[in-house]
Amino acid sequence: MVDPLTEIALLLEPSARFSKRVSGAGAWSVRRAEAGQPFYCIVLDGGARLAVDGDEPIDLQKNDFVLIPSAFGFTMSGLESSGPDGNDPWTVTQLDGETRHGLPVGPHNARMLVGYCAFGSPDTKMLLALLPQVLHIRSEAQLGVLVQLVARESAEQRPGGEAILRRLLEVMLMEALRSTAGVLASPGLLRGLADSRLAAAIRRMHEDPTHPWTIASLARESALSRTTFFERFSSAVGMTPAEYLLALRMAMAKNMMRRDRISMAEVARRVGYSSASTFTAAFTRSVGVPPGRYMRQHAAH
Repeated sequence: MVDPLTEIALLLEPSARFSKRVSGAGAWSVRRAEAGQPFYCIVLDGGARLAVDGDEPIDLQKNDFVLIPSAFGFTMSGLESSGPDGNDPWTVTQLDGETRHGLPVGPHNARMLVGYCAFGSPDTKMLLALLPQVLHIRSEAQLGVLVQLVARESAEQRPGGEAILRRLLEVMLMEALRSTAGVLASPGLLRGLADSRLAAAIRRMHEDPTHPWTIASLARESALSRTTFFERFSSAVGMTPAEYLLALRMAMAKNMMRRDRISMAEVARRVGYSSASTFTAAFTRSVGVPPGRYMRQHAAH
């Protein structure tokens, strides 16, 4: 059985680009508003509060993992509301091996590994539209094991540690993307998969993307009426079933054209088009350039 979320995660090609250890003491706060950099945070010890612009604040605890796939502004702060003796919560101090926010000395109330990641897929914008604005995984067992491995590797600084840490973080990103436990369910693929009726149709589209799916046939897979299925799918996933299927087929086609030495007719067949000409027309409408030009542009990548 094809797992749709794992397939989307693989198509995204996540990688860890930068990470650092940070801690907070007393009252502390930090604001991030950089555009274009997906952010992640692993809580190694203590707790913190994350407020993403437009969302309710989230209280984080030890072993929690947060991924903000798209570029949204956010503020992270301690759980204490005010600083002792007029301490400025925005104070930043560089300590040995970590960045300290709030009180420059004394015990920490939060220690985290934070960083930025990147997605290698040329379809990143479309694929990220299928994910929630914030993925918050709370102390999930398998992810917790990875958190401990990351924490140990980042603390010990052994030879080859940077390369190993990057690989561990990439595994964590993959695990977070496919985990539905405790995720904030804003519209996207996760909400669709959380609905058992819709999940049946989504899985069938991923298992057999070449099938000539219609609203009626997908509704039958979900055991819903056509109207109910269409409205429920569009509300949960944030796009219509036809838009989702087209996005999936185009992402798969782009991946094939970048990685495989196959003909246009074979690409068309593998993503559900009866001929290279019909695929070319659909691809050009969706992507904005003909598939032949796209293939030449990405041949060296």
